[in-house]
Amino acid sequence: MIQLPQAPRKVDVLVENKVSFAAEHSELSIYDTYQSAERVGLCSDQLMFCGMVSGKKIMHADMADVHDDFLPHESFILAPNQKVEIDFPDARIDSPTTCLAIEITPDRINKIAGALNAESALRPEFGEWHYQPQLLHSHHTSETQALLNRIVHIYSENHPDRSFLIDLAVSELSVRLLRHQTRDFIVKFSERDPEHNAVNAVVQHIMTRLSQPIDSAELAAIACMSRTKFFAVFKRHFGCSPTVFQQQERLKLAAKHIANGKQVTETCFELGFMNVCHFSTAFKRFWGLSPKQYQSRKLSN
Repeated sequence: MIQLPQAPRKVDVLVENKVSFAAEHSELSIYDTYQSAERVGLCSDQLMFCGMVSGKKIMHADMADVHDDFLPHESFILAPNQKVEIDFPDARIDSPTTCLAIEITPDRINKIAGALNAESALRPEFGEWHYQPQLLHSHHTSETQALLNRIVHIYSENHPDRSFLIDLAVSELSVRLLRHQTRDFIVKFSERDPEHNAVNAVVQHIMTRLSQPIDSAELAAIACMSRTKFFAVFKRHFGCSPTVFQQQERLKLAAKHIANGKQVTETCFELGFMNVCHFSTAFKRFWGLSPKQYQSRKLSN
């Protein structure tokens, strides 16, 4: 769970009571809602990264009928000037619905994208690193959860290097967002056109064989590269090795199966894990919840 400052927060309003901590290129706000409400509007001229702390929200994107439940251990990222409306079905005076929101200027995101383009340029057909202004709903990995806890601590403490530390933490959050979007784009591109280039071919080979062990020599041969060059190219695009990439995709697919009610043991062996204990450990390390906890939360909602 995201750890918020221990000092009690002043309550001025019962719906979306806001406490903010400002920095030069970003702002952290903590929102508490103490009574149930429907269709409460939210919009910002900055990119807004929302992390759920407690309770439940139902997000209505662009005032349409499409909606999504927003629960603890999840993030909801709004593009600048994107409008949503929020329901608070479970908010109570003694059990508020709480989330934190980090607003980041578009210039800051563009600066990070420029640095990635200079240091880790993508293949030309993938375009450049850039922020895609779209709604994004994702579950926190344990690494993201740890980063958010660190961000809250830095914003709320009176450290002599506070501005510098905030800048580093927000940069890391921005990099994670850009990599998340670019990874999703490449995976979908690879599914549509696996023969378009070497990266597509390798990604599609991995994605269609998630339950099978990785053979690095085979992947390098598919890419028509030496092993050294292949690993460098792969890591530049995905920020990890093919083995880690496969493990993460396995765990994402496992989460979908478990959320739909499939048995944990069945999911474990179907995706190539050798035993349930190892699977449960890997799942909790990645998602921050055990498979049973994850399934219980999804099925109950």
